[in-house]
Amino acid sequence: MRPALRPAIEAPTSLPAPRVPPHSRPMRTCLVLALQLALAGCARTAPVAPAATAPAPAAAPTAPAGAAPVSMDDLLARSPAADWRALDPEDTLYMDLPSGRVIIELAPGHAPNHAANIRALAREGYFDGAAIVRAQDNYVVQWSRPEDSPRPIRTGHATLPAEFDRDRVGAPAFAPIPDSDTYAPEVGFSAGFPAARDRQKAWLAHCYGMVGAGRDVKADSGGGAELYVVIGHAPRHLDRNVTLVGRVVQGMELLSVMRRGTGDLGFYKTPAERTPIPRIRVAADLPEAERVHLEALRTDSPTFTSLVESRRNRREEWFLSPVGHINVCNVPLPVRVRSR
Repeated sequence: MRPALRPAIEAPTSLPAPRVPPHSRPMRTCLVLALQLALAGCARTAPVAPAATAPAPAAAPTAPAGAAPVSMDDLLARSPAADWRALDPEDTLYMDLPSGRVIIELAPGHAPNHAANIRALAREGYFDGAAIVRAQDNYVVQWSRPEDSPRPIRTGHATLPAEFDRDRVGAPAFAPIPDSDTYAPEVGFSAGFPAARDRQKAWLAHCYGMVGAGRDVKADSGGGAELYVVIGHAPRHLDRNVTLVGRVVQGMELLSVMRRGTGDLGFYKTPAERTPIPRIRVAADLPEAERVHLEALRTDSPTFTSLVESRRNRREEWFLSPVGHINVCNVPLPVRVRSR
């Protein structure tokens, strides 16, 4: 089976030329003041609406006089334990590479069927001996079983119905950020993941480090047997076109430096270019001594709300112009080793 994810980068289409309104009839105007005084009246004039003016941009909030800026490190150091959540071992994957371990948190709240299928595939050993088969610069790194190393799927599924989005009602709690977005009416964070929503649906957003299930042309042609991670500028045009299944919480530095593929869309041309994946395991299946006990900052916590505001208005000494805005994909999602 040839790797499925092949999203093409489309050239932007040109916008239609704006329609030019027809010229309004010339209006007779009053004479200058001196002539008005000499005449008995003034020519009738049609009322002219005042010219619309763009609203002045809102000024970025300023810190109280004399107050020292609070950095993200300061906020995290002061955060209470209740603002952190331990990663569920049942929703945590360990992908072992020759260079180290990559840890992925699954998102069953948004893609429950894909998360369950990926766990099943990992538990049956389907990914053991898989490989990194693609590394496209400023886009994605992808892994799967290569075509020359097939393995039958026993307990999982090769394909599933797509889970591009879900009904807003019943979706995990959503914490919006105050800034507008190009791709969605509202963006924020849901169950620890960057997300977006409209009046009917909610979905995960393609930010750096997000993991998705590769597919072919048909929407239901993926299932988690082929996975990819975003390694470049957020390809948000993929939102609601691919099922996002989670995010890398540790080990992105191992994936982002993969040798770029020289084939179409960054696929490797020869087996020698691939990076082998000895195994992928569900953390819950490993002995305690082999687990990495991580915890993530809760995206519904007061500390995270303060973190978002601190990143919207960078007031460290180096920053000269706090912008007062932020993109959802530029908000850090802190993860740390849990103290025991």
